[in-house]
Amino acid sequence: MDQHNSTISQLSASVSSFHRTSTPFRIYHGSTLSTRESARRKNQIIDVSSLNHILSFDLATKRVLVEPNVPMDALVAATTAKGLLPQVVMELPNITVGGGFAGTSGESSSFKYGLFDRSVTRIQVILGNGEVVWASASDSETRPLFFACAGSCGSLGVITALEMQLVDTKRYIELAYLPVSSVQESIDALEEAEHDPTVDYIDGILYSLTSGVIMVGRLTDQAIPSKPPQTFDKASDPWFYMHAEDILKRTQNDKVPYRESIPVASYLFRYDRAVFWSGLRAFKYFATPFNRITRYLLDPFMRSRVMVHALHRSGLSSQTIIQDLAVPYATCEDFIKWTDRQTRLWPLWLCPVKPAPDKERSFSMGAHIGHDMLLDIGIWGMGPKDGHEFIKLNRDFEAKVAELNGLKCLYAHAYYTEDEFWSIYDEDQYKDLRRKYHAESLPSIFDKVKVDLRGVESGDYEPIEESWPAWASRSFWDIWPLGGLYGVASATKGLLVQSDFLLKK
Repeated sequence: MDQHNSTISQLSASVSSFHRTSTPFRIYHGSTLSTRESARRKNQIIDVSSLNHILSFDLATKRVLVEPNVPMDALVAATTAKGLLPQVVMELPNITVGGGFAGTSGESSSFKYGLFDRSVTRIQVILGNGEVVWASASDSETRPLFFACAGSCGSLGVITALEMQLVDTKRYIELAYLPVSSVQESIDALEEAEHDPTVDYIDGILYSLTSGVIMVGRLTDQAIPSKPPQTFDKASDPWFYMHAEDILKRTQNDKVPYRESIPVASYLFRYDRAVFWSGLRAFKYFATPFNRITRYLLDPFMRSRVMVHALHRSGLSSQTIIQDLAVPYATCEDFIKWTDRQTRLWPLWLCPVKPAPDKERSFSMGAHIGHDMLLDIGIWGMGPKDGHEFIKLNRDFEAKVAELNGLKCLYAHAYYTEDEFWSIYDEDQYKDLRRKYHAESLPSIFDKVKVDLRGVESGDYEPIEESWPAWASRSFWDIWPLGGLYGVASATKGLLVQSDFLLKK
């Protein structure tokens, strides 16, 4: 803790200096899983990239204290060594604890525990004036700050440590694959699994309106006899979504679900290779043959740490539909059919999420979510090439989710007007907390997530005017395949010399 406390003292002094001069600043983490552009200046940042350590365990209460930049794979390795596991583990190994808390993150145990921030019991925060405080749900004074920090994208203070609740772990996940042939059948299978107290993990993949698989996992110390455990982390392993589809095709007429044993870490990060199914888009973009051999040879480029870096540096992040949109079960069939008509993007990821009680809602849950289970629907693929149509489609998604009383995760592009945004979230409470905790030198949550546009109200959807050099640079990299090649080269350089693309913005 001595090193941590020394770093916090230095960061606190920097924040105090910015506060005295009324200088706006941003928080620099060193990495990101957001698809938004990241604009920051080196002389106006608070650099928390070194806060990447696991600080302590309390085995009696099954809690761990960590710094915000600890990635999921490091956290899982450390906790499983103690026989424990986070309640919710985000599916990509480079998502950080702080990112999961300040963003909106859920996974296949969220049907039981809710979003990732629900597993956090207290946080250390440097306020906008440099004061260091601890905030928790159990403290009446800091309780509003604690829940507002969850999902508000670091716009209320600099989070420097988080305490998390853990659960007992075991060696394997026994995963059952349940074939489904409609959206309603998917919902029925999800609801049945949710009410089974022996179930630990649930998610699903829809490959079309008439074909999908629901996957139900249970922690166990015993592998299935006479069947070697299946892994998904080696270059020779199958991509998980393709493996699940192969099982679906082979067993959809069987009366008994197919089951297999998966080592815990391999299950938790099963979507790392190809970032769910986004890797397929990379093969198509570069017109590369897609087969077992090419997937094996290009495996180093198919990991989430590389792919997200390449996506940002290539500029393609501004052309992709990468959204997690959650709606109540009662409206999800309507939403999925609407999505099919609008995009024809398949597969879709299905992840049930348990809403928090009203008084324990994170900021990102919004002000209008009910108490019914939500279904997070992951929609990922290339959007329309025409800029106007791309923006319109994103705004149509936002309007449809609002119509169906749903929730949009704010890690991605947001095209709301300011009035639309604050019709979803509690503006009065948020701004009161910004004033109370001296956070007004930080960008607001709306400033951080919005895409700068003109004419949104009229439907013209024009980007804010660019300088000529910026336009020329963007137009050059828009030429196929220059942007993609540049992104891959940058990602490769980042792996070799640990360079970072965020500070270059």
